[in-house]
Amino acid sequence: MVSPLRLNLLRAVYFMIFLFTATQFWPLILTHRTPPTLMTGVARCLLAALTPLTLLALRHPLKMLPVMLFELFWKAIWFFGIGLPLWLSGHVTPEVFESIKACGFGVVICPIVIPWGYVFRTYLKAPGEPWTGAGAGRAAPSVAAGSR
Repeated sequence: MVSPLRLNLLRAVYFMIFLFTATQFWPLILTHRTPPTLMTGVARCLLAALTPLTLLALRHPLKMLPVMLFELFWKAIWFFGIGLPLWLSGHVTPEVFESIKACGFGVVICPIVIPWGYVFRTYLKAPGEPWTGAGAGRAAPSVAAGSR
């Protein structure tokens, strides 16, 4: 069981992600003020895709936990693989410093709000969906029974 406090903390972080992606990436995509490089454009679109997903997560914070895990993983990878080496080598520009702060914030906040017991029980311990066979594509019995 995940506490209402934890659910609301998740919602608060999803909402922060929603606000950031909606205000920082969508204007750049829609106005074309700054023509991006190919990979910058890809990164902007990938992160802009988080906007509708985090909106859904406000209603379904546990069902959308993979979005929060994605947020944690990409920020941790960038922070430790790109940001920290730049910091340690003394090659931090103001733009890089802003990314270090934003990713560092995510690396600290996401692990605090993620209900790790739920993640373990749901994604690691519980049996996965079948790859083949008669059960593939069918709803779980508890879901099917509740929809009648």
